[in-house]
Amino acid sequence: MNLANLKKIRIYVSLVFFVLTLLLFVDFNFHLAERFSEEILFLQFIPSLLSFSALITFSAIGFILVIVLTLLFGRVYCSTICPLGTLQDLISLFAKKISKSKSYKPIPDYRKTKYLILSLTVSLFLSGLITGVLLLDPYSNFGRISTHIIKPLLILSNNGLSSLFEVFNVYLFYPHEIKTINIPVTIYSFGFLLTLIFFVVRFGRIFCNTLCPVGVFLGIISKFSFVKISIDKEHCSSCNSCTRVCKAGCIDKSEKELDFSRCVSCYNCFTVCPSGGISFKTSLKDKFYSGGNKSSRRKLIKKVVTFSALISAISYAQNKIVPKSRSKVAVNRQNVVTPPGAINTNHFNTLCTSCHLCLSACPTQVLQPSIMEFGLVGLFQPFMDYKTSFCNYECKICTDVCPTGAITKTSLAEKKLIQIGVAKFIKENCIVETENTECGACSEHCPTKAVHMIPYKKIAIPEVREEYCIGCGACEYACPTIPYKSIYVEGNQYHKKAVLPIEEKIDSNIDTYEFPF
Repeated sequence: MNLANLKKIRIYVSLVFFVLTLLLFVDFNFHLAERFSEEILFLQFIPSLLSFSALITFSAIGFILVIVLTLLFGRVYCSTICPLGTLQDLISLFAKKISKSKSYKPIPDYRKTKYLILSLTVSLFLSGLITGVLLLDPYSNFGRISTHIIKPLLILSNNGLSSLFEVFNVYLFYPHEIKTINIPVTIYSFGFLLTLIFFVVRFGRIFCNTLCPVGVFLGIISKFSFVKISIDKEHCSSCNSCTRVCKAGCIDKSEKELDFSRCVSCYNCFTVCPSGGISFKTSLKDKFYSGGNKSSRRKLIKKVVTFSALISAISYAQNKIVPKSRSKVAVNRQNVVTPPGAINTNHFNTLCTSCHLCLSACPTQVLQPSIMEFGLVGLFQPFMDYKTSFCNYECKICTDVCPTGAITKTSLAEKKLIQIGVAKFIKENCIVETENTECGACSEHCPTKAVHMIPYKKIAIPEVREEYCIGCGACEYACPTIPYKSIYVEGNQYHKKAVLPIEEKIDSNIDTYEFPF
């Protein structure tokens, strides 16, 4: 086989992974993620690892296959499967289009730095903090870039086309509302993207080899790969063509050596070598059966065991009542409301990497990125924001698409009984009390009738039957009082099970008569 063709194969496969993963986040019709997220994200390393640690199911062994693949052929994950890796390749491609003379240079192996970052990330996770993974996981960062930068731009473009075509009475496009714009998260995502662009243009894949915990860990594994890329010093003509196209900067041109632990298997070197001095070699015998390398084997096993410890449709029919006065009693929410299927706040904070796939797939967009709601422990992790919207009673998409197990899969029947919080009524804010005006918006929108109206001062006032409440937030979202709601959802740190609401029987004792026609 012509080794130069490997690059073409890699590019085609990487584009398939990239496009499918991107579509999960930018599909504003909310169909793809619900149906195919599990299959598309099966091989994403961190989500698969966290999902396996939480669920221990066969469907979450993608990270094990990635490790096996790395042991066989090196870091093909970084060049082919990882969407952030492909994004870096696209950035590099555009950079080369702008600067025709653009070439890569050898990059030092910042060994102490990368192992320190990996150690801190693992240590934080083992201590119960996912912050390191949350900030450095390549898949999650790609998800935030897609959700908060690319998707809004696509929706704006779609809305522009909708307005343009509408002039000609053509309705191929219809407008969509953007509710996922969160300024701090957008700024962070944009800052990360700019930093990534700078790294790629100046230093190639330095993020993958120094900052990325997945890349550094797979680099350790790739030291023991069965098949490696190596330089044949006898056939090498010292033309340095390979050095100029090596995006990992891992080729030492003076020593004619290639550091395979930093090689991201892009296969650029195969396409430019004029002398055939770069080829594959097998190293199983040298590394695993040579008596001089027993300590290396012990170190690998120790590192693998250490790392394996990680496995331990919105309704707008709101009542248009406009309060005459402003409410005065502030809402004092003690607990953040986590999505149905999160089980409890600690479980959610421990496993969620803030990839924002659930946020992007949520049809009502009630899921919004947190800033300090969970503290620094859960920076950017989604929470139920009832100022933005409410949870659709007939929807469970977030439980279907979560790749890490932070939100566990549930059936729709189970989801309808998960009590993520309980509605609390503040009588002093309600316009029934303050203005002696009929309202009932909260009761009207409650899908379980946990909020119902009872007689009060010749009109009716809301009452909450907590055993029926699931904490969907429809009542809070519908409440017209400002600035403080007269009804809000207090989150349950541990999700409970609500009582199935009793269907109200219609009085059948009604006089009937035959129509005369």
